[in-house]
Amino acid sequence: MKIIVDNRFSENSALHIPNDYMTYGGINRGIVLEHLKKAYIEYLHVEVGKAGKNGWKVLLTTKINGISDSAERYTLRLQADPLFTDEIAIDLEANESRIVQKEIYLENVSEWTPENPVLYKVRAILSDTEPMDDLIERFGFREIKVSGKYILLNGRPIRIKGFNRHEDHPLFGCAMPLQAIEQDIQIAMDLGANAIRTSHYPNDELFLDLCDEQGILVWEESHARGLKEYHMQNPYFQKQSEDCIREMVMNHKNHPCIFVWGILNECASETLYGRDCYTKQYRQLKELDRTRPRTSASNKHKKDICLDIPEIVSFNLYPEWYSDQNETAVDCIQDMMQWIRNNPVTRNKPFIVSEIGAGALYGYHTRTKDKWSEEYQCIALEHQLRAVLESAECCGVFIWQLTDVRISRERFENRPRTMNNKGIVDEYRRPKMSYEIVKDIFISYDDYFETNL
Repeated sequence: MKIIVDNRFSENSALHIPNDYMTYGGINRGIVLEHLKKAYIEYLHVEVGKAGKNGWKVLLTTKINGISDSAERYTLRLQADPLFTDEIAIDLEANESRIVQKEIYLENVSEWTPENPVLYKVRAILSDTEPMDDLIERFGFREIKVSGKYILLNGRPIRIKGFNRHEDHPLFGCAMPLQAIEQDIQIAMDLGANAIRTSHYPNDELFLDLCDEQGILVWEESHARGLKEYHMQNPYFQKQSEDCIREMVMNHKNHPCIFVWGILNECASETLYGRDCYTKQYRQLKELDRTRPRTSASNKHKKDICLDIPEIVSFNLYPEWYSDQNETAVDCIQDMMQWIRNNPVTRNKPFIVSEIGAGALYGYHTRTKDKWSEEYQCIALEHQLRAVLESAECCGVFIWQLTDVRISRERFENRPRTMNNKGIVDEYRRPKMSYEIVKDIFISYDDYFETNL
C-alpha cells in the first residue's frame, strides 16, 4: 500500500491557499488499518433530543456495508449499559449497504453540561455466527436550540466565552500529541473560557474527545478562510467543500461538545455568487445534521447578503486594532448591535462576536503603550471584552486567539515574526500581560444569562 500526499498550493486544491495560518505537509493525524470480513459498520450515529420534562428521545443510526459476493444474514446488537440493549436481524444482498435506525425513549439519565459533562458509551456489534465487527461511540444527553437572541443549552441561555484556536505548535507543527492538546484546553479553562472555535478547519478528534470530557463547547468549522469570489469560482471549490463538510459532520456529529457548525470564514458573502455557495453549504449542513444551528464568521458586516440563511449571526470585529483609531470598542459594538436588532433579517437571531483581539509581541514593553506592546494588547482587549460582554444583545465572544501561530509568508509577509501574534500566550504557551486581564473579565461573567424564557 502506498499513500501519496501533495501539499503544494495549486488550482487543483481550491480550499488550500496561502493563508493567515500555516498549512503543514504530510500525514499529521493517526491512521488505522483495518482487516474487513464479509461486512462492516461504517458509522454509528446517536441523535438525542428532549422529550417531556425528564425524558429523552434517542435515534440510533447505523450504516452496514456488505462486501460479500453472496446474500448474507447478520445480527446487529446495540448496547449502552445500563440504558438499553437491542438486537436487529439484517439481510443483505451481495455487496449491499443498508442504514438501520432504532428509536428509543429514556428517562432519568444524566445531562451533559459544561459543569457536569457526563458521557455514555454505545456499542454496535455486527455478527453472523460470530462477531465480525464492532464500533464504540460516546455521546451525551444535551440539546442545543436557538430562541430569539439566545442559544439554549438544555433549555438554559448560554453565554459564550471562548477562544479561537489553531492546531499549531513550535515543536509539533499541526501534529500535536494528546498532551499538547490537553495543555491548550487547560490554558483556556484557566482563563475562564467555556468554548473554543476550531478556526478554520475540522480538528483532530482527540481535541473533540477532550472537550467532551472537560465540558468545553466547540464551534467546529469546515475548511475555508478568506476566499474571494474568484477563489470560489474555482471548478473544484464546490465539490471539495462538500467533501470537507460531509467528512466533518459524519465523523464528528456524536460529540456533545459541538454546539454549532461553521462554514466559509470571511468569504465572499457580499456577492450574489457567494450567496449561492453559502446557500448550498448551509443546506448540506442541515441535511446532515438537523440538531445543531449553523453560522459563518463574517467580516462583510452590513454588506453581508447571507445573514438570513443561518440560525446564528457572527461577525469578526477588531475595534482599536484594525479599525479607525478614533472609533472606540464601545462605539463599534453598540453600532453593530443596533444595526443587527433593527435589521428585520437578523433582529431575532443570536449574535456572536466570532473574532476580536489585538496583537502583542511577547516581551515587548513600552511605557507609551504603543501598538504591538503587551501593554497595548491589555488595553484593547479590556475595552473590547467589556463592550461585548456588557451587552445583553450579544450571546458571546471568541477572542482571536489563544496562542501565537505561524502563518503563510506568501500572503502575510508583513506580519511580525511571520506569525499571527494576537495570542494571549505566545507559541511556547508563555502568558502575556493580557492573560490576567482576560481571566479576570471572563470569570466575572456567569456562563448563563439570567432571563425568563
